[in-house]
Amino acid sequence: MMRLLMIFRVAIKALNRNKMRTTLTMLGMIIGVAAVIAMVALGKGATASIEAQIQSAGTNIINVMSGNFMSMGVRQGSGASNTLTVEDAMAVRELVPTAQYVAPSVSTRNQIIAGNQNWQTRIQGTDVEFPLIRSWPVKYGTFFSTQDVTSASKVVVLGSLVATNLFGEEVDPTGQIVRIKNQPFKVIGVMASKGSGTGGEDQDDTAMVPYTAAQKKLMGIQHIQGITVSATSSTLVADTKAAIEEVLRTRHKIMPGDTDDFMVRTLEEMAAMRTETTRTMTALLAGIAGVSLLVGGIGIMNIMLVSVTERTREIGLRMAIGARGSDVLMQFLVEAVVLSLFGGGIGIALGFGISWGVTEFLTWPTTISSDAVALAFGFSAMIGIFFGFYPATKAAKLDPIEALRFE
Repeated sequence: MMRLLMIFRVAIKALNRNKMRTTLTMLGMIIGVAAVIAMVALGKGATASIEAQIQSAGTNIINVMSGNFMSMGVRQGSGASNTLTVEDAMAVRELVPTAQYVAPSVSTRNQIIAGNQNWQTRIQGTDVEFPLIRSWPVKYGTFFSTQDVTSASKVVVLGSLVATNLFGEEVDPTGQIVRIKNQPFKVIGVMASKGSGTGGEDQDDTAMVPYTAAQKKLMGIQHIQGITVSATSSTLVADTKAAIEEVLRTRHKIMPGDTDDFMVRTLEEMAAMRTETTRTMTALLAGIAGVSLLVGGIGIMNIMLVSVTERTREIGLRMAIGARGSDVLMQFLVEAVVLSLFGGGIGIALGFGISWGVTEFLTWPTTISSDAVALAFGFSAMIGIFFGFYPATKAAKLDPIEALRFE
């Protein structure tokens, strides 16, 4: 133990004697570790931003539609039958734990009239959880409530395109009365602009009413045409889909081997895009981290080799008065590890500072990862040992007589 403490003291004194060389040696590691932390933070921030955009588009969404039926040998297509009920939607909500939000839906197209203006659009009957499923905020007013759905209130929330065509740009129409199928509906809100959906349709060209009001006052039906479900996580979409199918097959008394009277569809393309985006970002960050740390390690090795050359006479003198080759080896390894750890610590602080600065001044989202910090710091220590081993071995193998003669 005393020998190790002595070696450590000698190593620290050697580092203090040439502060410029010590600083230059640490600089590579500082830059490497800071680059790893900052780039991982930037990458994770970008990934989170992309995830949010994909999430907004609906990668967690599962659409349940009523099945088709045949009339005189002609298949009518999906959504043509009346096999789905509100009770089905409630059963999905209660029996599928990975279904975070559930909204029954019906849909029709009709003319909306406001004063002397009119607009043909899709009238979407839905539930209060629909904007949560679609991550769709309200720009003006509010979305309708559970009480509105229960009482089949004649209230409507307009898409931004519909509101613009009926009332003009940047006008809050909350409280106005519009007519749908000759029935008055009170405008209680306008949704924020959302743009085109995954199928190319304009999501802003719609008007949303309680599905009960659409059933009773606009369409005259008791069944629903679909159920929109949001899974708790994009990784659980497949499991949630399977659970929904099992619940509905049980409720509809469909025997094994018989064809379902409903259809369940997920946004597979969006899920695939999410997976590919995550994979690409992970590969990019791993490459940057590896190169940055490798550069820092090579810098340590080069400076340590220069240090061995400059201190050849010193090494020879130490070995001449009794130091063993293992002592010299340990001394140079300690120097390399100390430089790596100090450089890693400063690099971590610098990485945090860069990440904060990018978020504060460039408004680029960053997310600092504790795993990245631990990995960068651990690698800085291992790289110090790995790249410091060759110079240390070279120093330990010096012949004391030849070392003392070195000029």
